[in-house]
Amino acid sequence: MELVLDINKRYTFADYLTWIDEKRRELIDGIVKRMSPAPATLHQKTVVFLLRELSWRFKKSKCQIFVAPFDVRLLENQSDTTSDKIYTVVQPDICVICDPKKIDERGCLGAPDMIAEIVSPGNAKHDVEVKFALYEKHGVREYWLVFPHEKSISTFILDENGKYQHAGMYAGDSQIPLRISENISIDLAEVFDFET
Repeated sequence: MELVLDINKRYTFADYLTWIDEKRRELIDGIVKRMSPAPATLHQKTVVFLLRELSWRFKKSKCQIFVAPFDVRLLENQSDTTSDKIYTVVQPDICVICDPKKIDERGCLGAPDMIAEIVSPGNAKHDVEVKFALYEKHGVREYWLVFPHEKSISTFILDENGKYQHAGMYAGDSQIPLRISENISIDLAEVFDFET
């Protein structure tokens, strides 16, 4: 039997936990956003190669790296973490979490330090506009938009006013600094070192 959700209802993480089926969803301020069943091959290759680079750079760090599907619960009120008060649950392609207290058996509770989303033609508006504003609002310190077709990455960093500033656009053999951690950079040529 297929789960039927009311598009006019504002759902919570408590509701989300009751949805037992094979469909992937996110909650954006309580509104259900269905995700595509499986990402394209280029998307997955990019995730794997970026994950490899991040894992190698962070191997001696307290920071932990997770890939989708992995629930990140973004809080409206930092002091109220009950499931029925959480209205935003996302599954970023890659996230880096440096505070071990944010990690529990259900995923991440609170904003990760860094998120990378792989932008595909079908989800560009969602990642570039909706998730950009969402991650900025909830305090994700560093946000990467990864464009596999162009083999480029744009990075954004939160300023002291909680607004994203464009930190750089990278292509070719650029070194991309990770601003959440000193002395760590990613070799872009290695991220896109695969046959398309």
